[in-house]
Amino acid sequence: MRSYGDLCGIARALDVIGERWALLVVRELLFGPKRFADLHRGLPGMSQNVLTQRLRELEESGVLARRRALPPAAGLIYELTDRGRTLEPVLLALGRWGSPLSPRPDSAEELSPDALIVALRTTFVAAAMGSVRGTVQLRLPGDAFLLTAGRDGLEAVRGEARADATLTSTVRTVQDLVFDRRELDDAVRGEAVSAEGDLRLLRRLLAAFDDHRS
Repeated sequence: MRSYGDLCGIARALDVIGERWALLVVRELLFGPKRFADLHRGLPGMSQNVLTQRLRELEESGVLARRRALPPAAGLIYELTDRGRTLEPVLLALGRWGSPLSPRPDSAEELSPDALIVALRTTFVAAAMGSVRGTVQLRLPGDAFLLTAGRDGLEAVRGEARADATLTSTVRTVQDLVFDRRELDDAVRGEAVSAEGDLRLLRRLLAAFDDHRS
């Protein structure tokens, strides 16, 4: 690994996580462990060789760990260490800083599921919820997250759980609903999503994000 050779704590941090793709690997692990193939699926612009190198460097630096999956699963999985998880506020702060910037013309049009959840957390406007608070089960193709929203913020955990409302959708359609202000009823009529439970909560949540266009 290259080093800045600078005594400053920022430089020493960048010695560990400043290489290209390193922080995006951390982003993909914020909500739980993943296999190599799952990480590569969330970072399709990254070659497998570079991913292998970054995983090795981040493991050597104590940011993530590699272990055998617990039965009935098989194979190796990668997960953040306690030290690696302390990077979460750093990533969220970077997300908030970068959200107002225009995407490059060659940027992908769809986020990974994990990047979507990070984007939701970094653009959430808690005050827009008013007195409404509740849980929303977000079901995506091959993935699911439980969102808890209210005046104190937006939290997310990977997995299925009982919730006040359920939204079944693709990542692209969630982007349309949140950042392009597509109406939920329109998406339901077009069979792009399925919505169940407390629809008042769901509509309030979908409207509680800053798209940086107004």
